[in-house]
Amino acid sequence: MQQFTNAERAEVLTQALPYIKRYTGQIVVIKYGGNAMINEQLKQQVMEDMVLLWLIGIKVVLVHGGGPEINDLMSRLGKQPVFVDGLRVTDRETVDIVQMVLAGKVNKTLVNLLEMNGGKALGISGMDGRLIEAKIRDERLGYVGDITHIHVKPVLDLLERGYIPVISTIGCDRQGNAYNINGDTAAARIAGALQARRLILMTDIDGILRDRNDPSSLIPELTLSEAENLISSGAVSGGMIPKVNCCIDAIHSGVQNVVILDGRVPHAILMELLTNEGAGTWIRPDLA
Repeated sequence: MQQFTNAERAEVLTQALPYIKRYTGQIVVIKYGGNAMINEQLKQQVMEDMVLLWLIGIKVVLVHGGGPEINDLMSRLGKQPVFVDGLRVTDRETVDIVQMVLAGKVNKTLVNLLEMNGGKALGISGMDGRLIEAKIRDERLGYVGDITHIHVKPVLDLLERGYIPVISTIGCDRQGNAYNINGDTAAARIAGALQARRLILMTDIDGILRDRNDPSSLIPELTLSEAENLISSGAVSGGMIPKVNCCIDAIHSGVQNVVILDGRVPHAILMELLTNEGAGTWIRPDLA
């Protein structure tokens, strides 16, 4: 294991100071979920990193999914997951399972980890305070929702009181129906409503690749127009299209910039926010 002298540790902290100044008091929304949550050791490290950001004055908002955990409980209950165009078909029984897993087990586990690492966190779902209002997206998909409105006051109230809001992506409508909401979409809409300084999407790939079969083709930085052109040209395809579209929508909504990074890389969030090198792909507005 590499050992550092006290002088080297002090130098690292000094180099991070300009970035700490840049983000202190700013809102950063982090989307965390999927395969990036499976490894328990890595999950612990991600929570430590978020607490560190909170301790230096960054207003962290954590939005999470939990697809693998949903699949696991469905399997144990003898229910086979069904997907159409990459979206989970969510009948009445399935939306109950989604709600139990996301708003219950996953949300409270993350809150507990943040608290155990010295943070001050409070978990809510998109149904609390009608944070995420939604409508049915497609009859074929059942209770899969499209977001119609974000009521951001519950999140602002928690930030004002010094909490890390931990948000599960369950939406609701005026009739009391619960909806399964895509986590990236929810994070982008929440970040836009908060006018966040940055949105970070933690994935299981390095970022946006010019050639999806070549990890060395990572694009470190894109403007909004360049990101849109990558989709129209077909360079971005498959499951990356909705993810990049979420980034584009977030910037159009007022988020200053968005980063897609590999959540499996240790301390990827800290590298992105507190170093010059960064991590993943950074998408920013076009220059005026």
